[in-house]
Amino acid sequence: QIDVTFDIDANGILNVSAVEKSTGKENKITITNDKGRLSQADIDRMVAEAEKYKSEDEANKVRIEAKNALENYAYNLRNTLNDEKLKDQITEDDKKAIDDKVTETINWLDANQSAEKEEYEGKQKELEGVANPILQKMYAAAGGAPGAEGGMPGGMPGGMPGAGAPPAGAPDQGPKIEEVD
Repeated sequence: QIDVTFDIDANGILNVSAVEKSTGKENKITITNDKGRLSQADIDRMVAEAEKYKSEDEANKVRIEAKNALENYAYNLRNTLNDEKLKDQITEDDKKAIDDKVTETINWLDANQSAEKEEYEGKQKELEGVANPILQKMYAAAGGAPGAEGGMPGGMPGGMPGAGAPPAGAPDQGPKIEEVD
């Protein structure tokens, strides 16, 4: 007579032991389900690779965020120029100066998809250097205090902080938001 014992542990490993009662001879076998699974060495290698590339991924993320910020700023600036409400507040020369710089920036972006973060930030500073004086002049002409900190009707392109103040005396034109419980 043979006594067979099956034992499955939490990891899905099957231990089978057989004991022949008359002779006392015992045999054990362990069955693991490794088919289709990663070995511990593979897992360790993958974790090491992930750590190795973590800083590279972080640098890439920062670079892409700078690229997206420049792209958003350029397109928001273009949309601001094409806004019907602002047509009479900006001269054709100023509009052309900004539009030419925006077009140049967008073309540069298309040609330099893998530029470094500093290059994107430098291009944004160039674009801001052309656009900000014109936008501030336009804001001052619209009734704002000259030299006042940022702000034009509808806010600055790119969502610059503190730049969404309506001109003095203008009613709040934004949507009314009511909290409902």
